[in-house]
Amino acid sequence: MTTARIKDILAASPNEKEITARGWIRTARDSKDFCFVELNDGSCLANLQVFIDKKDSRLAALLPRLSTGASLEATGALVKSPKPEQPVELRARTILVRGEAPGEYPLQKKRHSFEFLREIAHLRPRTNTFGAVTRVRNALSFAIHSFFQERGFLYVQTPIITASDCEGAGEMFQVTTLPLDKPPLIGGAIDYAQDFFGKKTSLTVSGQLEGEIFACALGNVYTFGPTFRAEHSQTSRHLAEFWMVEPEMAFCDINGDMDAAEAFLKYIIGRTLEALPEDMKFFDQWVDKGRLAMLERVVGSTFTRITYTEAIDALLKAKEPFEYPVKWGIDLQSEHEKYLTEKVYDNPVIITGFPREIKAFYMKLNDDGKTVRAMDVLVPRIGEIIGGSEREDDHEKLRARLRECGLPEKDYWWYLDLRRYGSVPHSGFGLGFERLVQFVTGMQNIRDVIPFPRAYGSAEF
Repeated sequence: MTTARIKDILAASPNEKEITARGWIRTARDSKDFCFVELNDGSCLANLQVFIDKKDSRLAALLPRLSTGASLEATGALVKSPKPEQPVELRARTILVRGEAPGEYPLQKKRHSFEFLREIAHLRPRTNTFGAVTRVRNALSFAIHSFFQERGFLYVQTPIITASDCEGAGEMFQVTTLPLDKPPLIGGAIDYAQDFFGKKTSLTVSGQLEGEIFACALGNVYTFGPTFRAEHSQTSRHLAEFWMVEPEMAFCDINGDMDAAEAFLKYIIGRTLEALPEDMKFFDQWVDKGRLAMLERVVGSTFTRITYTEAIDALLKAKEPFEYPVKWGIDLQSEHEKYLTEKVYDNPVIITGFPREIKAFYMKLNDDGKTVRAMDVLVPRIGEIIGGSEREDDHEKLRARLRECGLPEKDYWWYLDLRRYGSVPHSGFGLGFERLVQFVTGMQNIRDVIPFPRAYGSAEF
């Protein structure tokens, strides 16, 4: 007797050998002489049909306990199934009920709203949709590590607690052990010298700056970890806790950065399409029709590369009632990005040469003094999915940019040191992992592509 995952059982031939399957009941159908249980263990979208003969009194006595949501182990022979869509079924010889599920089990219906399922995040992985989302997250994660490892990148774990604000936006969660009701003061301000780390610290918004330290010593590195932003937003696009993928590459300019980002995106999507054909067909059928064909086009395409100025010119020519007016110098909104990818170019687009005023301090200035060597990768239906740049490698220019952005040099002394001692051209980019999962699955709300969403006013489970 062997124990196997249902994914492997369904791929086996009906060899009459005895096996054991374990999982949770999705449905149970009763007839006069037989009972059919649909068993799922999360290994795939499909269920294994377990055939129960009521003539066996031992099995018949268990039927009242075989309700939707119950967990069990079924042992028996693997035989050919009369169902054309499923080649095999399990003829049960013994059944062991591991955990019963009473009638108030919340997942009785076949379809539930995503809003309802967010309220029972501890049970929603048992649904088809969230089981598939989780398998896609897993496949994408594996592909991300494979892409970088195959190309000699080193995986670096950057800190979650930091004293630096990478983005300069100030929307950070503070970390402190000081008493909140009566913090120590000095000159009317909080005395952070008495805090645990001796200075003001926060949860990181990005591992990029620390990643640059290792890139400027070891070549090519990447980080893949949680990041945090304290935005007071309730939209379907924002999370307070999310995962970021951030490679940093030494001796790499903006062109190499764009090449890497395009290759990366096509590789990880392509690998996931190959690994999970059943799940991807499910999303294409039930979540967003046409998603599969669109992803296949992305993988097979050559991304269009344009400047920010060319993007603005294309948008100004558009006969589209944009909610946000278009002019040179604006930060492009999602509606602009989608229009460029879906209407103007019908292709993924990489935009370069953004105005310095709308980009971060660490991005390298172009010779015109007005723009920086930044790049955004835009894809249909999502808009921006990757943001990156060539990093400023000139010590004095970086100091000037820090002052221009109102950031204290003393907090970035070590970052400036990288430009004093053996500075090199280097570049990198960041990909929001949940945004990627949305793009691949077609799920509309970002809270539905992360196991336990953390958002403004919501930290359940």
